[in-house]
Amino acid sequence: MHRESFADAALVVLGHGTVLNDQSAAPVFQHAAALRGRHLFREVREAFWKQAPQIKTVLAEIAAPRSFIVPLFISEGYFSTEVIPPALGFRFPDHLKRQLGAAAVHYCLPVGSHELMTTVILARAAEVARNFPFPRAPKPAETTLLIAGHGTGRHANSRRAVERQMELIRAQNIYAAVGAVFMEEAPFIQDCHAAVKTRNVVVVPFFISDGLHAIEDIPVLLGEPERVVKARLATGQPTWRNPTERHGKLIWYSPAVGTEPLLAEVILQRVIEASGTPNHL
Repeated sequence: MHRESFADAALVVLGHGTVLNDQSAAPVFQHAAALRGRHLFREVREAFWKQAPQIKTVLAEIAAPRSFIVPLFISEGYFSTEVIPPALGFRFPDHLKRQLGAAAVHYCLPVGSHELMTTVILARAAEVARNFPFPRAPKPAETTLLIAGHGTGRHANSRRAVERQMELIRAQNIYAAVGAVFMEEAPFIQDCHAAVKTRNVVVVPFFISDGLHAIEDIPVLLGEPERVVKARLATGQPTWRNPTERHGKLIWYSPAVGTEPLLAEVILQRVIEASGTPNHL
């Protein structure tokens, strides 16, 4: 089988970044390291919008004739489509390739809207149930799967990405029910207990990192006292203990989708799409 080569290309895994939380950058380094280890690219670099190494600095340092920027963002939302592309000389979605000196630079679609994210979510849900089988691993047919997103009035695609995954997974008829819940839009995470009919609930946070939203805010919204969450956080313990019973529901809560190892494959698929090469790596 023919194998398309990216040996002349640089891959840049681009994260939002923040100086407020160390965990925000972790998935960028995780997946960049995984792809570096596959030796598919001339080089693999980490870059961020809000922290060092910043994307413009990284691009200026790359000598490869081709570069692919893959936004490690959860949706085609405000930053990944309206803020970052024009700052780098692109226009989303119809002008995603430009020359930078002698190099061709491609801006790929964000990972969160890729069809493989369905597999990523299901992997997270199965993993948390398998790893914490108390009193027994919940059977999917007796369980509600909830995909928890941020939600925002700023950009409709933030919500749409979560609801799209809900529809795709619901169509597979694996779980008794599949729902989407949000931090800042209805249906709200804190109201999910009343809406869920099954006793077993698996919640998967549709976030890139295990940052403050995933490890602090959502556990509180699910019913864990804030003081308990903060105390666990301060001592390096998991902020949610699987499973925990709240409001008559037994709730399993997974790590963020962005730390799932399968996301490295999603990044690679975005490069293949942008390059226009057949999918046969």
